Amino acid sequence: MATKRVSDEPAYVLHSYDWSESSLILEVFTRHRGRVVLAAKGVKRPTSNFRPVLLPLQPLRLNYTSGGEGHAEVHTLKGAEWVGGHVMPSGDALLSGLYLNELLMRLLARDDPYAQLFDIYAGVVRVLAGQHGEALEPVLRSFELLLLRELGLLPALDAQSATLSALDPGQRYALVAEAGLREAQPGERAALSGQQWCAIESGLQQRQAFVSTLQILAQSEMNQVLKPLLRALLQYHCGSPLLRTRQLMMDLQSL
Repeated sequence: MATKRVSDEPAYVLHSYDWSESSLILEVFTRHRGRVVLAAKGVKRPTSNFRPVLLPLQPLRLNYTSGGEGHAEVHTLKGAEWVGGHVMPSGDALLSGLYLNELLMRLLARDDPYAQLFDIYAGVVRVLAGQHGEALEPVLRSFELLLLRELGLLPALDAQSATLSALDPGQRYALVAEAGLREAQPGERAALSGQQWCAIESGLQQRQAFVSTLQILAQSEMNQVLKPLLRALLQYHCGSPLLRTRQLMMDLQSL
């Protein structure tokens, strides 16, 4: 099988596994080839130039050789360069970034390109590098919405999913995995008004969807309502077990 060389590919490390005493297996998110698995030989050695570069939430340019097609294909890392531009997120922002990485690991198929989603992710990582505390909430909710929409897992938010009828601006609606967007039941607290759902849908349809959606969510109290709705929808599509970063967040909040 012919070997193909991929050069200067924009990428982020999502996760790494020990392969041997001196090597790692990397799960990376690339702009043009999606989620790719790379064998990084010798990178754990103290003398390796790659060791301080192959970190999560850092923009990279990668060179690697590809032996062919297929989801099980493990490619070989040949070069890695830090692009720079921002510092590593820390604290809550770091944990939030690792949560996003786990979502991508669980939801993206290997070797399936998502260039637009990559650009959104890169923008989110830049924002995380300078954000902390409550300011993270609209950032996370915006990315969750855009990730679900990009993967075809988010229904239209300006109509009831079962009937496709337009939303009543004053009526409250809930987003559930099995039924999409439906009228909220009496006493159901996790719901937004039709006007709010339509505003979110409008933001998602803009050319700069992340910026537009972030602006809408940053100026409202919708984040706390959206949080359990989107987390339940994401967990439904991720399947079991519970997301590890989500469990860690819950454990830290209980301390």
